[in-house]
Amino acid sequence: MNYKYFPHTDEDIKSMLDKCGLKSLEDLYEDIPGELVLHRDYELPEEMSEVEVRKMFDELGEYNQTLNCFIGAGVYNHYSPAVINAILSRSEFLTSYTPYQAEISQGTLQYIFEYQSMMAALTGMEVSNASMYDGTTATAEAMMMAVANAKKRNKVLISDTMNPIVTRVVETYAKFHGIVVEHIAAVDGVTSREDFENKVSQGDVAGVIVAAPNFYGIVEDYTGWADTCHDNKALFIMNCNASALGVIKTPGEWGADVAVGDGQSLGIPMNFGGPYVGYLCTSKKLIRKMPGRIVGATKDMDGKRTFVLTLQAREQHIRREKATSNICSNQSLMALYVTIYMALMGKQGLKEVNALSYSNAHYLADELCKLDDFELAYPGKPFLHEFAVKYKGENINELLDTMLDAGIQFGLKIDDHTLLLCATETLSKDDIDDAVCICEGFQNIDK
Repeated sequence: MNYKYFPHTDEDIKSMLDKCGLKSLEDLYEDIPGELVLHRDYELPEEMSEVEVRKMFDELGEYNQTLNCFIGAGVYNHYSPAVINAILSRSEFLTSYTPYQAEISQGTLQYIFEYQSMMAALTGMEVSNASMYDGTTATAEAMMMAVANAKKRNKVLISDTMNPIVTRVVETYAKFHGIVVEHIAAVDGVTSREDFENKVSQGDVAGVIVAAPNFYGIVEDYTGWADTCHDNKALFIMNCNASALGVIKTPGEWGADVAVGDGQSLGIPMNFGGPYVGYLCTSKKLIRKMPGRIVGATKDMDGKRTFVLTLQAREQHIRREKATSNICSNQSLMALYVTIYMALMGKQGLKEVNALSYSNAHYLADELCKLDDFELAYPGKPFLHEFAVKYKGENINELLDTMLDAGIQFGLKIDDHTLLLCATETLSKDDIDDAVCICEGFQNIDK
């Protein structure tokens, strides 16, 4: 069958199928399990006018339920100034890809340069690349940096207090690159110093990956960790919440070799899981091992300031076996998003965002712990805007369903008796009081 916008004729398709040794287009999908295949036509409406389409989407939108979000776990509901979208949607900027013709992309190169400068300052590191897809893949790329730097070592340690999603992506990359990933045990919600020292001292470790704050929201003390790694010729890699770096000790201050993470917390809306932007910052001595590209500033033949792609260690530019990354490492549009956010907020704005989030999270924790059914999972451990609580009731799923019915997304269920809760500056005291009140009412019914 010929379709209006499909250029291939029946003869073209038959020729391609013959080349592949197939009889029909359906044979291309024979590896897909039958239960995953849609055995009917798509439910697409007939053609409509613009007015009709707008009305249809308005009606669909009425089914949406706006929820107060008490979930973090790597994606955070921070305030995003309206001016960002206004700037982002300008025709000069509205592209998600990177400039290949640097000489006619000076505006794009300039804001990437500003992004790099801001991320280097935020992390306390010397250099930043021109951004990554997201924080999980950035962490996996940092792992491969460590192995490439060590040359004859292929083992990397990762803390059990890392976000499990990040860990799974790192393990997937490792599997197909011949890298061995071992876990550092967690004790009382923090990474075991003893287990770390025992494993890194074996002399076969290329890198160590930890989180700040960790998956449970705890701000861990990494004093001396970088020295221990360096004494054993391993790189110290930190996966950090970007927004939190406005107030907590930076990877540079901890002596880290590589800082990675997701820039989503720098004002990017949650967007049902993406698109986001990963960051990767490091020291100058590792710049040649860094994936992706770097934009640099220089002067043209007339002495005017100009911007260039300084390093491009990707397979499009150099031999495949020498490439430091085989993915397109740059999310230019999202890099612009966080650049505008950081420029608008400044140092003081980031401090205020985190101060408000800190106050909300600690108020929520204090109020919940006044109830019989709740207690901190890791009492005495410092946290910023996220924390884990133990739920002593028997019906945690019913509690979450009750919250959802009230328009509240109340925490991430870690197990049948543990919730990971987050409170950012977007929540008001009334929002928190309402959630606690429902918990109290449910507790009384449950008993």
